[in-house]
Amino acid sequence: MLFRRREPRLSFHPPETGKELIRFEHLEKSFGPKRVYDDLMVSVYAGETLTVMGGSGTGKSVLLKCLIGLLRPDAGRILFQGQELTDFREEDFFELRKHVAMVFQGAALFDSLTVGENIAYPLLEHFPELSPDEVRARVARKLELVNLPGIENMKPADLSGGMRKRVGLARAIATDPEVILWDEPTTGLDPVTTETINQMIRSMQQKLGCTSIVVTHDMMSAFSVSNRIAMLANRRIVQVGTPEEMKASTVPEVRAFLDARQQEFMPQREVAP
Repeated sequence: MLFRRREPRLSFHPPETGKELIRFEHLEKSFGPKRVYDDLMVSVYAGETLTVMGGSGTGKSVLLKCLIGLLRPDAGRILFQGQELTDFREEDFFELRKHVAMVFQGAALFDSLTVGENIAYPLLEHFPELSPDEVRARVARKLELVNLPGIENMKPADLSGGMRKRVGLARAIATDPEVILWDEPTTGLDPVTTETINQMIRSMQQKLGCTSIVVTHDMMSAFSVSNRIAMLANRRIVQVGTPEEMKASTVPEVRAFLDARQQEFMPQREVAP
């Protein structure tokens, strides 16, 4: 018996800047006895960069993985352009991933492939109708966008950490997504490379007009790239605001996080003998 491929359930239309694009509604998630979310709620608006900030182990990356179907929430809803994703099948998420791309924390490049082959991979998956010349041209354009022209034949092992992050971004934007998800983009990078990645996040918004969700515990990076910041603590979003509003926050969880992080940047006093 022959089975016809189902039509994709996602009905996508170009997002209107400033309108709600994504909503996480009453989300609950546990891993065994560990409860990660309890009635988590936050919205993301088209064209903005929203940073989800919080300490290690609070479930920031889980939010991104739930959005693109790598993990499933236990309860609650995730809406994309008003369409509920919670009961999507894997084939439905395949269509979503044309429009929502993720830059993984460790870049997640295939070490056995060249840089060019890594960036071409999602194009071959989602757009098999493209000719080899069209794929090569698109790969070259994406490498130029991340300021790494002409490195198609290099292997990931030959790249620095910052270069791997940028190649990961080039692969993410290969399909011209409307939404980019950034999973701890500055973790493990030196200050100069961190600022380069921060500039890349800002430039993607300016050059491509895309929406970004950044998850990080890097306070300085969050203040640098964000239109709004959502603070994740105690299994929920405790406050959402502009960087200026978050800096002035009196919410106890926000204040405790910011004060603790600021201590890391203060010079240590020498203790008198």
